[in-house]
Amino acid sequence: MKLPRRTFLHLAAGAAALPAVPPIAWAQPYPTRPVRWILGFTSGGTTDIISRLLGQRLSEQLGQPFIIESRPGAGTNIATEAVVRAPADGHTLLFVSASNAINATLYDKLNFNFIRDIAPVASLVRAPNVMVVNPTVPAKTVPEFIAYAKANPGKINMASPGIGTTPHLAGELFKTMTGVNIQHVPYRGAAPALTDLIAGQVQLYFVTTPASIDYIRTGKLRALAVTTATRSEALPDIPSVSEFVPGYEASAWWGVGAPKDTPADIVEKLNKEINAALADPKMTARLADLGCTVLAGSPSDFGKLIAEETEKWGKVVKSTGIKAE
Repeated sequence: MKLPRRTFLHLAAGAAALPAVPPIAWAQPYPTRPVRWILGFTSGGTTDIISRLLGQRLSEQLGQPFIIESRPGAGTNIATEAVVRAPADGHTLLFVSASNAINATLYDKLNFNFIRDIAPVASLVRAPNVMVVNPTVPAKTVPEFIAYAKANPGKINMASPGIGTTPHLAGELFKTMTGVNIQHVPYRGAAPALTDLIAGQVQLYFVTTPASIDYIRTGKLRALAVTTATRSEALPDIPSVSEFVPGYEASAWWGVGAPKDTPADIVEKLNKEINAALADPKMTARLADLGCTVLAGSPSDFGKLIAEETEKWGKVVKSTGIKAE
């Protein structure tokens, strides 16, 4: 059928105008399906608690489920590599921790370069570790513990969620700065380490605040000090280690990363939504109750934090000679 000249010209003009419409106008708004939130730790610990709090809120804000997927092993490297290999479309995210910064030096050979292969999305929270002991340990202060440890060299067992984790490095830094001889006992996660500490199988743990605060409040564990440079608002009566060991500081922090080459607009949208969730008074209060301080910021702010922590803990790893097993 031959179209009238006027109709043909009208249709041709309309078709010519189509390429001028930006491609993004035709794309479906992110996210288009459930988002996998991968963490490199066992369930029941600090990372699981924070992940579920934020995941639930982001599900409500963005209209898609955020599925928390625990993939422990190799000091978070299994989870990290899974995200590095995932499509860079924002539907697979990594729960980032100080362990990722530590691993850059701890492991001689990795199948990825964390700073190169993971795009920083948003920092979440920072929290002190707490130097806790089983109540059967006679020491009630840091100086008393140091004296007790020096009187019993090699007889105190220190738990951690694994080699190279923040609790492990916090303990190694304490050993270096005080000269005590205590034995490191790595576990496969925070929950089993806490279980054995409460049972008295190990005596010491530089545990994260969210994982331990209820046990401290109920007297199942004795807190000697927090590891940040200043006291924690959640535990205001507990001194900092630095009050007795000048210059000591070690804290845990967490954030969110995505595969490199994830589109900038998706990273920015996630950053905006995460910061909005963290700004909610109910969320802030819940995190504060766990001993966490909100650490909101831009993707570049988070990238700077990662770089600084990688350098800091790299020095500790090298000076102590710690190696991944």
